[in-house]
Amino acid sequence: MHEIVFATARHQRAAIASGQISAQELLSAHLDQIARTNPAVNAIITLDAEGAMAHAGHIDALLARGVDLGPLAGIPIVHKDLTAAKGLRFTSGSPIYADRIAEHDSVVVHNLKAAGCVTIGKSNVPEFGAGSQTFNPIFGATRNPHDLARTSGGSSGGAAAALACGMVPLADGSDMGGSLRNPAAFCGVVGFRPSPGVVANPDSWSPLAVDGPMARNVADVALMLSALAVYDPRAPQSVPVDNRGLRDFDALSLKGKRVAWSLNWGDLPMEPALVAVLTQQRQRLVELGCIVEDVCPDFTGARESFQILRALGFETGNGPLLDTHRHLLKDTVIWNIEAGRALTGPQIAHGQRLQQQVFLAMQQFMQRYDLVIGPTTQVLPFDVTQPYVTQINDQQLATYVDWMMSCAYITMTTHPAISLPVGMTPTGLPVGMQVVGRFRDDVNLLRMAATIESSIDQRQFRPALAQ
Repeated sequence: MHEIVFATARHQRAAIASGQISAQELLSAHLDQIARTNPAVNAIITLDAEGAMAHAGHIDALLARGVDLGPLAGIPIVHKDLTAAKGLRFTSGSPIYADRIAEHDSVVVHNLKAAGCVTIGKSNVPEFGAGSQTFNPIFGATRNPHDLARTSGGSSGGAAAALACGMVPLADGSDMGGSLRNPAAFCGVVGFRPSPGVVANPDSWSPLAVDGPMARNVADVALMLSALAVYDPRAPQSVPVDNRGLRDFDALSLKGKRVAWSLNWGDLPMEPALVAVLTQQRQRLVELGCIVEDVCPDFTGARESFQILRALGFETGNGPLLDTHRHLLKDTVIWNIEAGRALTGPQIAHGQRLQQQVFLAMQQFMQRYDLVIGPTTQVLPFDVTQPYVTQINDQQLATYVDWMMSCAYITMTTHPAISLPVGMTPTGLPVGMQVVGRFRDDVNLLRMAATIESSIDQRQFRPALAQ
């Protein structure tokens, strides 16, 4: 293994800029790492080594002529298979689209290419991104690099596993109920859910689903976000972002910062081994200078609103497929579409009013606190053959998304949130901590998260199989 594959993206970019390594050499090192580790975890399901090498060679030629190619010039990246990358297979994890080839780049892919990234291929996803367990009938399951018998989470599970194994330094993902944060926690990497509109999405008017960056450290997440956060007048929620604070990134002291701390977001069942690791982090925050209070925001209405608006989104996005390809849809996708179809106008209005209530409650709460910190997930990575969690401790769960409420609650606030790996269980499984910032104060959230990260030994999160 070439150690460069576990260097930060910022270090890799500097090495290319200084001539220490070429873009083609960097890509070759990552392709070797993919060949070594991907067969075990099944993270990258479409690989375009030839196209990537040609692109890297083109970048090397332009850099030799002094052309400025952007902040990510020559950095390898993998795109989630829910987003279009021109010329590559684009399945969304569904047999309906098993042979689809993307005819254009999504906005996310376009902006990353414009920043100089080299596309290696596509990362595995659940069918239509439904559920935080990455498996589908085309490519199978993505396994957790820390324990191959367990899931990598989802729906950006392929991205998280690829990052953990050193296959790529950066990966894009998307998040409605935790799909950037949950797999990051399960695999021991960093996943960031931006405020809606920071990463433009011309295809959506909903603040629930957002695109965002994943990496192995916060500074690289910030660098990648600088390429993603581009104002787009076609996107109704798009907002201008000052990218200088993301590219010229530095950590922000936590001395005197007020932190609201909760181990269960008020009422959620939690797996004890996970809580044991999280409990240790409270003192870490105190030692970093935080004023920590054991208090939780009011999430009344968050669960109900999430279920209503998620169902509406499934009908909006996938409803026609139920009429034409029902036999090719998995049961949970069918259930979610049918739940959306059954909604009445008053029920939808009720869900929207509840979301407004949750948002305003969080806004008021954050007048007192700089950060809200708690669990990313309610459970540790579970058996890869289990579709979803049906019980936590002695509490039965009603639906396939109920075990994801630790992320879904935060989704409904629309505040930015990042999952940081903060420790390992005695059995060798990563634990993620969710750090939530003020609405559209994404840059300062990342700067404060970087300070927390700096107090944690990151070497523990490299899986043995990737050594």
